[in-house]
Amino acid sequence: MLDPTRADILGTLMPGFVGTELPDWLAALLSQGLGGVCLFGGNIESREQTAALTAAILAANPDAIIAIDEEGGDVTRLYYDRGAPYPGNALLGRIGELELTERTARAVGRRLREVGVNCTFAPDADINSNPDNPVIGVRSFGTDPEVVADHTAAWVGAVQSTGVAASAKHFPGHGDTAQDSHLAVPVVDRSLAELRERELVPFAAAIAAGSELIMTSHILLPQIDAERPATMSPTILQGLLRGELGFAGVIVSDALDMKGASGEIGIPAAAARALAAGVDLLCIGTDNTAEQLEQIVAAVSAAIADGALEAARVEDAAARVHALAGRLRGRAERSPQPAPPVPEPDFDLARIAGGFDLSAHAGSWIAAAAGEYELVRIDSVNNIAVGQAPWGVFAAGAVADRVVTPETAAEAGAPGGRPLVIVGKDIHRRDYARAFVDAVRAERGAAALVVDMGWPGDDRAYADVATFGASRLVGQALLELLGGRA
Repeated sequence: MLDPTRADILGTLMPGFVGTELPDWLAALLSQGLGGVCLFGGNIESREQTAALTAAILAANPDAIIAIDEEGGDVTRLYYDRGAPYPGNALLGRIGELELTERTARAVGRRLREVGVNCTFAPDADINSNPDNPVIGVRSFGTDPEVVADHTAAWVGAVQSTGVAASAKHFPGHGDTAQDSHLAVPVVDRSLAELRERELVPFAAAIAAGSELIMTSHILLPQIDAERPATMSPTILQGLLRGELGFAGVIVSDALDMKGASGEIGIPAAAARALAAGVDLLCIGTDNTAEQLEQIVAAVSAAIADGALEAARVEDAAARVHALAGRLRGRAERSPQPAPPVPEPDFDLARIAGGFDLSAHAGSWIAAAAGEYELVRIDSVNNIAVGQAPWGVFAAGAVADRVVTPETAAEAGAPGGRPLVIVGKDIHRRDYARAFVDAVRAERGAAALVVDMGWPGDDRAYADVATFGASRLVGQALLELLGGRA
């Protein structure tokens, strides 16, 4: 008979794994009550393969949460090989039509239901108040708390109408950071009063809209809890999220393999501390193993034994996860998966391009070029959340005439003759990209058009066109705006 304490601990764990088929070790843990599985781009090969994978997970544990980062924009897992056919949050916020946001979220939900996924770690409810933010950017609906709140609520309601649980993130707000919590512990030095006026507004809206989960962030808020990042802070999770905001659903951690959570203490210790703080479901990471899961179980058991963690807290966490799984299973039974293939959504490209920010120079350049131009791609390292999914016009099929990297940016001579389009992401944040653009502008003048498919600087100095997103759909809209590719 399974030890009840072990069963409760397993019920709070959500690992990832390597490969496109369910490993035996993961199937065995699922049969013992493992809380769920998180899928990543490397687990996705095709619609049929993904559906078979999720069916295997549910066969091992019918009450498993199967989660994925499908945000409807730059962060995609189902379309990791080709870029997503959705606008993305920043562009939706700029377009400002809640109906379009709802339509996008329903399309995401239907696609997830088709392949058997029952939870998406979305929407991103962060307010991107820092234009130099290296990890949020276009994942945010914008800089205005009310705009972000309205679109967050719309996204939550629409995706959950399909039977897929939403998880608003990254509580209590990752938008005002200049560091990536995958790589460090970002600090948000804001008072509680400031949080209430800005960062917490979208999360309150998500809760009011019925978001089944809220995801924590690995950020330090020294004016709220000077010692512990949010994921490990009972002050933030129990006091603020549960107490003040009244959230009664499942609190899920951001991945514990991120440096902001476990960089100094290791994943097992981070898991025990997160549970003690109030997390219910622990997203462990990507390439997890049976040995690692057993180390986590042992660390949590030891924390219970030495009094650092109450057994009742783990029981409560496991019960919340199990109750959510039961609700999702009931919804799936009442509303069967849509018959495949679910078609990609059909968006009006002109409507999508209507959310772009164009300078006066861009308007005259586009009219004069009439689709005939040289195309230069500025390459950069994507943040870990986005990964290596194809992006922008290149996901839409365009081929660059030249690729600029940090190593090649100083090479003399921009392509001559035809007008020139330079396409990059977050250009203003990268020294080599700015230097390249400056050199080309000095050489080619008005013949050059600079397109930023990330989040541009406030002064738009390096964005004649700012698309506020780099999904495949946004790339298609940009190509149409430019007159195609001669």
